[in-house]
Amino acid sequence: MGSELWWDEQMTDWQAEAGKYFFNSNKRLPITLVEGLGTVVVDDNGKQYLDFFGGPAVTSLGHSHPVVVQAIAEQASKLLYYSNAVYTVPQIQLAKLLIENSCLDRVYFCNSGTEAIEGAIKLARKFGKERKDGAYEIICADNAFHGRTLTAVTAGGTARYKEPFGPLPPGFVHVPFNDIDAIKQATSDDTLAVMLEPVQGEGGVWVADEAYMQDVRAWCDENGLLLILDEVQTGIGRCGALFAYELYGIEPDVTTLAKGLGSGVPIGAFMAKEHVNVFTPGDHGSTYGGNPLCTNVAYNVVKYALESDLPAQVARKGEYLTQRLRGLHDRHSVITDVRGKGLLQAVQFDSDIAEAVNLACLERGLIANNVRPNALRLAPPLTVSDEELDKAVEIIETVIRQL
Repeated sequence: MGSELWWDEQMTDWQAEAGKYFFNSNKRLPITLVEGLGTVVVDDNGKQYLDFFGGPAVTSLGHSHPVVVQAIAEQASKLLYYSNAVYTVPQIQLAKLLIENSCLDRVYFCNSGTEAIEGAIKLARKFGKERKDGAYEIICADNAFHGRTLTAVTAGGTARYKEPFGPLPPGFVHVPFNDIDAIKQATSDDTLAVMLEPVQGEGGVWVADEAYMQDVRAWCDENGLLLILDEVQTGIGRCGALFAYELYGIEPDVTTLAKGLGSGVPIGAFMAKEHVNVFTPGDHGSTYGGNPLCTNVAYNVVKYALESDLPAQVARKGEYLTQRLRGLHDRHSVITDVRGKGLLQAVQFDSDIAEAVNLACLERGLIANNVRPNALRLAPPLTVSDEELDKAVEIIETVIRQL
């Protein structure tokens, strides 16, 4: 990263400018970032930060990784865009790589995680209409997060995200997370599918129990239900396997991806097994989804992850981070829990101090995320070093002591 500031320092207060023009729909940290490399980002005053938020969980290879930079440059000089009206090579390469390294058989590319969820719901609804006597209801979990579009936010399990936007689309039933009996009791003749996150990232990094996931898979099999796993945040190595479902010894019927798939380039995908392949031409579409630029980047990201065995590295680093955070837990009673999988983890406090902790960490050069009032989420790049993990934990401990 260059040390010089390449804009006119005297010209612009960027945050004041933003306040003039944007909808007030995002609560932002009080920094303006202009540059990044690896785990480090730089603000418009030249201050450096360790990035343990990443979007969240988007910059899987870190900022400006050579694999991503080269893939963008090479594809931009060849063919930047074309729609799904034609075939393009990077899209097919990415599709083949994902299918051959997963339990799924078909894929559709879009632009984001919420679009992937929308596509998965449409696919499931058509399956229910054609092959399950019109069943349409999807059982979802309390505290879940599946995106911000109207249908996706309805599928989510956080009331404050959706109550202002009613009336909401019908067809979603919510039950407690990690409770198989609740799913069984909620199942009816109208039930089409169960949709879950292996780790509820936005909900506070709540991890599904292994027995629970296996019981859900068995219940779906017994009742002819689809199991949809939202891996938008957990996929592409984040939890210590290419897909988090591998850690549970189960296979979904449908899954969704985004975030780390493009390591900063906007791309999403939904994938399904062959028996759910009910789409015909005209059923779904996307102007930009699957464009050559984004699919070439994602192809190279996944290829790099596989060739370097990045998921195994994440599993080791995740265990190391867990040990360091549990050390904090042992030393500070204000911390009541440490949880997560791989490099998606959370520290929970005994009161609603997460925002204060996060802002104090920011002052000391660490970007994290107060995902809930009493929980701090950590999602560093999958390429983070042990030394950077140590430094982040040291900053958090310093803040806790001072607070």
